[in-house]
Amino acid sequence: MPAYIHGNLAVEQKSGQKVSIKETKKIVYRSKSLPVQEKLLYLFTVLVCVAVASLIIWRYAQIYEMNTRIMKLETDIQMLQAENSVLKRSVDKLSSPDRLREEAKKWGMGPTDEKQISKVARQNTESPPNATAANQKKPDTP
Repeated sequence: MPAYIHGNLAVEQKSGQKVSIKETKKIVYRSKSLPVQEKLLYLFTVLVCVAVASLIIWRYAQIYEMNTRIMKLETDIQMLQAENSVLKRSVDKLSSPDRLREEAKKWGMGPTDEKQISKVARQNTESPPNATAANQKKPDTP
């Protein structure tokens, strides 16, 4: 059917296009591998970077651990302060004079009378105040 183009059957069919292939040789140059010293330098650089990153991560882990300890201690302090305030209120309540009077009456105690208090006078006022009975000489009595 391609011969019937533009209404003319007498057109000579074109046989396939001639493809000319020109072979060219391409020279591929292989790059030399890296020298041993350069490889070691790269390896050392990577190891240093890994060591620094590990150190930083380790320090952050320590900081996190210390922060958790601080938070725990702060909560413990708050709990102890609350307990202390409860205990102080209890001490104030138990040491009130009205309560002490009631407890004294409950145990049969009362205010003192003048008859219950006895006064003792000093016998020897001449001795020095720091002298004890063992250090003082007893007078000889005939």
